Amino acid sequence: MLVFAGLGNPGAKYVKTRHNLGFLVAEEIARRHGFQPWRHRHHGAAARGRLGRIDVLLLKPATFMNRSGVAVADALRFYKLKPTNVTVFYDEIDLAPGKVRVKTGGGAAGHNGVRSIESHIGNSFRRVRIGIGHP
Repeated sequence: MLVFAGLGNPGAKYVKTRHNLGFLVAEEIARRHGFQPWRHRHHGAAARGRLGRIDVLLLKPATFMNRSGVAVADALRFYKLKPTNVTVFYDEIDLAPGKVRVKTGGGAAGHNGVRSIESHIGNSFRRVRIGIGHP
């Protein structure tokens, strides 16, 4: 099983903002691939489904961005998974809008959500940085 965590902030104030791009990615994956309905699990909203032959848990932490690691760590403990099973989708202000960079490990580069996840599970997870550019 893989955990795909889309980062964002809870609440109507943040819906469809650039900083919630991770939530939007998770929602689109669920929609396009017919995932189960979203349910409150692991300190957030979770939806299960398959991508090909791989079981995937989509996770949108219900904590604010700087506490995203709580939700990701809870899901890993529950399913007895390793950090290498995690892929995190998040906005990147230092990339041009629409540019995507993928890597495993590395630093948080000032992103509070990534920093929180690192503090809970280490840094050996995959990161999908999606450019939003500077305001």
